[in-house]
Amino acid sequence: MKRLTLILAACLVLFGCTKKAEKHEQLQKAAEPAEMRIVSVGGAVTEIVFELGLGAHVVGVDTSSLHPAEAIGGLPKVGYQRQLSTEGILSLRPTLVLATSEAGPPPVLDQLRAAGVRVEIVPEAMSVEGTKEKVRTVARALGRAEAGDTLAERIEKEVGSARAKWKDVTAPPRVLPIYARGPNHLLIFGRDTAAHAMLELVHAENAAASVEGAKPLTPEAVVQAAPEVVLVPSRGLDSTGNVEGLMKIPGLAATPAGESKRVVSMDDLLLLGFGPRLGEAVTRLGELVHASQDAQ
Repeated sequence: MKRLTLILAACLVLFGCTKKAEKHEQLQKAAEPAEMRIVSVGGAVTEIVFELGLGAHVVGVDTSSLHPAEAIGGLPKVGYQRQLSTEGILSLRPTLVLATSEAGPPPVLDQLRAAGVRVEIVPEAMSVEGTKEKVRTVARALGRAEAGDTLAERIEKEVGSARAKWKDVTAPPRVLPIYARGPNHLLIFGRDTAAHAMLELVHAENAAASVEGAKPLTPEAVVQAAPEVVLVPSRGLDSTGNVEGLMKIPGLAATPAGESKRVVSMDDLLLLGFGPRLGEAVTRLGELVHASQDAQ
């Protein structure tokens, strides 16, 4: 009798464990985004989604989403993030639209919500802390909060390590960041821009810090800035005819940077995106501007 009681007790325990295991498995399946269809708007937002391991659920991206190139190259494009189309996005049957705070126009986002699509707005960022919050916002929207915390911590560590290389610089290089889309569309990046924030992260001086935001480039402004280094996003440099074409900008040849043709270039999204590759971006930019300074 005692033996039978023990057998019955063991069976009950086993049955309970099996039920718990089945319940856990059901919860896990419910948590998996098997039916999630994501439209990602914003280059850094798209990078974060892929970095968190949910790239397979992305069904469309905007034109600023360029990385990872091999993964998104064949995905449908929904247009420029500020000129989205309701019809174009809805045709992809999304369950979630992740978009930066710059996305719009607002009526399109309202129409998507009215159609039953979940829309999550991700704040723009031009700082390490802002980038970490951007990552966490995307991660929460995807049900991956813990992974988001891990990624945010990794970014902070990588940026800290990169910045340490130039913390003792006593004569920061004067760098003029230029935005170019052809020789006739030229802007300089002043304060409150991603380029300015990146230069601060690598202990370099923005030669255009006297202006706020992005302003048209003029010969007078270039000469007054007197840059030692010119920084141009890669696609912009290509659009001007590379360094030779850039040097034809009135006033630039008369600056210290122009006289020695000290021009550095970085991938647009890496330089200005403030995404999960921020540590890599800080390392690369620091190496470029300080190496140019050392070469004088």
